[in-house]
Amino acid sequence: MPEKVLDLFDEITIEPDKYTVTVLFNACAKLANDRAMKIGKKLLEKMPPNFRNEDVLLISAMHMLIRFGDIQNAENLFPSIKNKSIITYATMMKAYVQNQMSEKALDLFEQIELNLNNAAYNIVFNACAELANDRAMKIGKKLLDEMPENLRNDNFVLTSAIHMLMKFGDIQSAQKLFQSIQKKDIVTYGAMMKGYVRNQMPEKALDLFEQIELDLNNVVYTIVFAACAELANDRAMKIGKKILNKIPKNFRNDNVVLTSAIHMLMKFGDIQNAEIIFQSIKNKNIITYGAMMKGYVENEMAEKALDLFEQMELNLNNVAYNILFNTCAEVANDRAMKIGKKLLDEMPENLRNDNVVLNSVIHMLIKFGDIQNAENVFQSIKKKDIITYGTMMKGYIENQMSEKVLDLFEQMELNLNNFAYTFVFNACTELANDRAMKIGRKLLDEMPEKLRNDNVVLNSVIHMLIKFDDIQNAENVFQSIKKKDIITYGTMMKGYIENQMPEKALDLFEQIELNLNNFAYTIVFNACAELANDRAMKIGRKLLDEMPENLRNDNVVLNSAIHMLMKFGDIQNAENVFQSIKKKDTSTYGALMNGYNMNGLSRKCFKILEEMLEENIFPDEIIWNILIGACSKIRLLRRCQYIINQIPLEIQNKKPIQISLIHMWGKCASIEKAQNVFQSIVDRDTMTYTVMINAFGLNGMGSEAIELYRKMPNNLRNEISHICVLNACSHSGLLQEAWSIFNDIPLKTEKMYTTMVDCLSRLFLFDEAQNLINEYEKTNKPSLVMYVSLLSGTRNNRNRNLSENIYNRMKCLFPNEKQDLTSGAILISNIYSSVGEHELAKTFRYNQIKELGTNVKLGLTWTEEFTAHDRSHPKSSKIFSELQRLTSEAIAYGYECDPSWVTRQLKEGETNLSVLCGHSERIAIAYNFVEEPDTKFIQVTKNLRICGDCHQMTKIIAKIRQCHIIVGDANRIHHFNPNGQCSCQDHF
Repeated sequence: MPEKVLDLFDEITIEPDKYTVTVLFNACAKLANDRAMKIGKKLLEKMPPNFRNEDVLLISAMHMLIRFGDIQNAENLFPSIKNKSIITYATMMKAYVQNQMSEKALDLFEQIELNLNNAAYNIVFNACAELANDRAMKIGKKLLDEMPENLRNDNFVLTSAIHMLMKFGDIQSAQKLFQSIQKKDIVTYGAMMKGYVRNQMPEKALDLFEQIELDLNNVVYTIVFAACAELANDRAMKIGKKILNKIPKNFRNDNVVLTSAIHMLMKFGDIQNAEIIFQSIKNKNIITYGAMMKGYVENEMAEKALDLFEQMELNLNNVAYNILFNTCAEVANDRAMKIGKKLLDEMPENLRNDNVVLNSVIHMLIKFGDIQNAENVFQSIKKKDIITYGTMMKGYIENQMSEKVLDLFEQMELNLNNFAYTFVFNACTELANDRAMKIGRKLLDEMPEKLRNDNVVLNSVIHMLIKFDDIQNAENVFQSIKKKDIITYGTMMKGYIENQMPEKALDLFEQIELNLNNFAYTIVFNACAELANDRAMKIGRKLLDEMPENLRNDNVVLNSAIHMLMKFGDIQNAENVFQSIKKKDTSTYGALMNGYNMNGLSRKCFKILEEMLEENIFPDEIIWNILIGACSKIRLLRRCQYIINQIPLEIQNKKPIQISLIHMWGKCASIEKAQNVFQSIVDRDTMTYTVMINAFGLNGMGSEAIELYRKMPNNLRNEISHICVLNACSHSGLLQEAWSIFNDIPLKTEKMYTTMVDCLSRLFLFDEAQNLINEYEKTNKPSLVMYVSLLSGTRNNRNRNLSENIYNRMKCLFPNEKQDLTSGAILISNIYSSVGEHELAKTFRYNQIKELGTNVKLGLTWTEEFTAHDRSHPKSSKIFSELQRLTSEAIAYGYECDPSWVTRQLKEGETNLSVLCGHSERIAIAYNFVEEPDTKFIQVTKNLRICGDCHQMTKIIAKIRQCHIIVGDANRIHHFNPNGQCSCQDHF
């Protein structure tokens, strides 16, 4: 009854003696409230000099000051105690440990010249556990090795030793010590289990739990729930729910236990039972509310978290403010911003010096995008710690303000912790400029030894070095890591992929002996997608087949699997994976649509859009971009306009979308609409100009392309813009302009040379083209695409000898480029056919394709989709009747078929005319006249190049029927005008 002791003291009128003062100090220590502090400190100040030699009295005074949290005055009193016992030392060390001053506890320990008792061992082990640095590990392990035999059966001491070893990450020694204890109690089991959970080994915690034959205490219940929460797998759910159902009544009012149960159920996604437990707690505290709010946020029910806050009738402490600020940060909507800012405005003055709370405020404001106020709060903090700097740095990184991270780093006068190192390395990674490289490399060179075993830090180093294109040093850091985890492997593999080294990513994957996580699966699938060769297909499919069940609900992993299968051309299995996903998101739909685009099935994208809308999933900017890409491939104006009409205006006004629209309208032959979008963009960049130049080029408007290129600021021109304008010159036969531009380019690349070779080859200037190739090969390896361009020109010129020489050189120089060699072989066989050698063409084509082991792409044309001689359409008889009518009209006008474009031997009953009239683009044009006899506009699209005879025939049809016909082939867009001319001026 310490209050009564103080009441009695207030009645005393005489000076208290030593014994009375000692009793009073003890009473004040017990209470440690404002009254006790006032009396205790006053007594200490007025204590007569002769009392200051009494050890018992001084010890009680020191104990009192420690209880008041007045460590400094306790320290000042400690040297006055002459005959310090081990208990006196232990009391002071314990105070240091409890006040997060464990270094001071170890300093004091090193002064002790007495034998330690069990309490002292316990305190020193706890101090070492708290620090867990090199010094602490050295002291702790030495003390444990030298511990007397009589204490090796003391569970109290051994439990604190286990705790210490677990904090050191020395699992093996902790296990060995645990096994040595003959009579394990529940506290010992608890320490071991807690250590496993802390070291990310929750499965081992559950293994140990299943061995316990003792009654559980509240600590063990809490730890088991925490382990189950960490795992959240079938086993964990079964154990966690079973324990919860059998928990004794005396623990059903224990807030700590029930709060951990709520946390566990929330991790299981069992919101309903978490809410039932929450409601059952009579005296809810702020921690309980915090667990519930955090659970709501993690289960994407953040609004419920804010509802719960508004029901609270508790005074908020620093922990509560911290939780609420973090909740508002997580939600970051209008309501959260209003609540968070109001909380901040009303926060009591005493918390405005609390770094933990202010750090969460900074985090919240940054999540709100309110950088200015976050910086103001940061500047208001008088004693900034490394966590405060780290919070601000992290915020800058999240807001793409990495330069500010480096500015802040250069102002710091504190030692960096692992988080700060990681943030600075991440900022350097993001920037990858000269300043970033200098800072990042210097920081890495000076990094303390203890962090050279920290995987999180080293993973960020690897990522940084890869971004610096310093693969060699990234590999060196990777090799230096003794205990590589799956994140480390993933980081290195991702780096290889980013640097176009997917083979190395797969080599590394095959060395891994760890279980893959979702991150690693995604990266390996991406590497396989990048390669899409036999090895990649084998690895990717095997990995997908053996993927564990828990990842078959992970959208990120499955989206990457869809992308991989689409890159393999395995449409069926990609669709199967898509169908297996229960909760499809926009990224899932995007992965499927993107796959359709890359496999020439762009029409399917529009069906997927309809499915999305039916499921009330609305496209985001990425999806609209994919759909615009699909329109670019289909190249039909009506379809394009239908899609554009659905895109919200705010998305249409975003620059990436505008650039895609220019490209799309250009591909669809609507130059006017492409120009309208181009003119609407105020801040035009390289891509904006380039895509418009390309649109002009595709549509045979070479002069317009050159004019825009000349208007383009010099600093915006790059390789792609140079290539696009040269390509436009090539397609319009503007040779002198092409030479002028080509000669003005200071640094010419392989692609630029190739485009110039193409320009010369289209004009049949083969000697000049060959000279240009020879010039390039003086300082570079031969380029396959240059030879393909040259060969393509010889086909149009029917130059048999030259084409054979080029093809043979291609086979000699590029024996492994089978798909391009197949295209070359088809061109050669077509040249043989064009001069009437159909048998030679057939034999050559068959032998070469068999030798190369590739497939020939089937020619398709679509308004609706047609192949050559296609009679599968329901209106086929009408279409072919109309085609015959068109042919008759063309012959009457003077059309004569050109048999050189017949690429195979005639069958019985066929003529050159009948074969050429069966080409898919003619069928598509006829179909349009069947659907609308008086049409004045027809648009068809081919996946191959238009042949010369079809080109001539279409010019005549356009004139006879006074119709504008647009044919988009694999190379360009042909505008056939009613005057009988084509926009390409026959440069096709």
